[in-house]
Amino acid sequence: MRIRPLLRLSGFLLPRAHFQQIRLTSMSSAQASVFGLNDMSLVKTQAFIDGKWVDAKGGETIPVTNPATQEVLGTVPEMGVAETKDAINAAAKAFPEWSRTTAKHRHDILMKLFALMHEHHDDLGRLITLENGKTLVDGKGENTFSASFIELTGTTAEEAVRTYGQYIPSAFPSLRNVTIKQPVGEPVAQCSIITPWNFPSATITRKLGAVLAAGCTAVIKPPPETPFSCLALVELARRAGVPDGVINVVTTLKNVREVGREMCENPIVKKVSFTGSTALAKSLATMSASTLKKVSIEAGGNAPFIVFDDANIEEAVEGAIFCKFRTSGQTCVCANRIYVQSSVYAEFASRLTEKVANFKVGDGLDESTTHGPLIHMRALDKVKAHIEDAIKHGAQVLAGGSAKEGTSFFHPTILSDVPTTALINREETFGPLAALIKFETENEVIALANDSNVGLAGYFYSQDVGRVWRVAERLEVGMVGCNSGLISQAVIPFGGVKESGLGREGGPGITEYMNTKLIVFGGVA
Repeated sequence: MRIRPLLRLSGFLLPRAHFQQIRLTSMSSAQASVFGLNDMSLVKTQAFIDGKWVDAKGGETIPVTNPATQEVLGTVPEMGVAETKDAINAAAKAFPEWSRTTAKHRHDILMKLFALMHEHHDDLGRLITLENGKTLVDGKGENTFSASFIELTGTTAEEAVRTYGQYIPSAFPSLRNVTIKQPVGEPVAQCSIITPWNFPSATITRKLGAVLAAGCTAVIKPPPETPFSCLALVELARRAGVPDGVINVVTTLKNVREVGREMCENPIVKKVSFTGSTALAKSLATMSASTLKKVSIEAGGNAPFIVFDDANIEEAVEGAIFCKFRTSGQTCVCANRIYVQSSVYAEFASRLTEKVANFKVGDGLDESTTHGPLIHMRALDKVKAHIEDAIKHGAQVLAGGSAKEGTSFFHPTILSDVPTTALINREETFGPLAALIKFETENEVIALANDSNVGLAGYFYSQDVGRVWRVAERLEVGMVGCNSGLISQAVIPFGGVKESGLGREGGPGITEYMNTKLIVFGGVA
């Protein structure tokens, strides 16, 4: 993936009025020092509805903490159904004018947003690290990745001018058939966006860029753990010229069920896009079915990572480290079950253990830290449970295996000789635990890899060209990494099969937010 240099976009002129309207968030100097941003006006402690920063009607708030220090960063409003309805109505009101703008106009606004995201790269990366816990390198990397959804050809800005229709030859001499693309759910194309905490910026822009490019409007419910990244993006979108009501944000923790139901069942909403757990995805899909809304769902994974005996072992180790331990294993596409052919098992395990032993767990703002904390203690408890279960079934600890007392820091862990009966084979760990499982034959490992009710991503390493094709075709997943632990890019169609979701985002994902309309012209001949 190639990211274009920032300087190429330095010529964009942003409307002076938008800078004049910047609302400086009121906070003490102590609070400001907690964030330490160059532009403190990016820190928003209110939700955003119809172009205004607003509090909850009842005045309640949600504390947002830094998972590395447990320090309270600030608060956001605890909103409910009433505020959600206000946000949906604001999006509906803004839709007619926004949808009538040209694709070129929307493209230009998105490109201004892209430029602003790079201009504030350090601040946005730091915000991600503060509320999510990942290292600052990963936080800034996510901002670059997040911005790429706005800029690169695919779901967003540049694809907005390529939503082509089609001429279809008719079987009848007097008829002509034409299709055009329109925002999903005309005449009121309001979309609900519900996102998780592990990529607080990128999971939003993967969806929001396509929404805006298609001419739709949106209500976003960010996760209560990481709302500040979302609110900063919305502030930059406002500065870029996105009109009032086109983007709205509702924050909640206690009222999440009621708010989620409103976002899925309200008849004004025509599209729901969700990233999160499979269990919650099923619930939201059921709600959305009440009015037959169009849905995009990216749910849980349980990714197999296969190392064949003809693999380049060093490359396989590097791929496993990136794929398994990135952001401390808290990614939906990270390796969860690592299958290694018996003849290379010992070598792979030894090399992987040697690398992992050098990791340093700590505060993501510390430059020497390689891996940050888990998002909360519940996540840490799940990792512990998977390790304890595997050990009961005969697994051995090669590295890690423990937490820092009283914190959500967990040392990256490698387990060897994990049996196929262990819990980790059936559940996604979502933490820094590499479970090594020995196999003998290609057919055996394919059966093991496919023995799952989910199928988001899968990986394997082999230098046999025939095997590469066979395995890639036989893995029951939506995305396959062949000799690569990296698959996520803005330009690819991202999504899974089985209970990992519906639809695809990224790449040509703008079509998920558009309908195809057939127009038949008669009386031509």
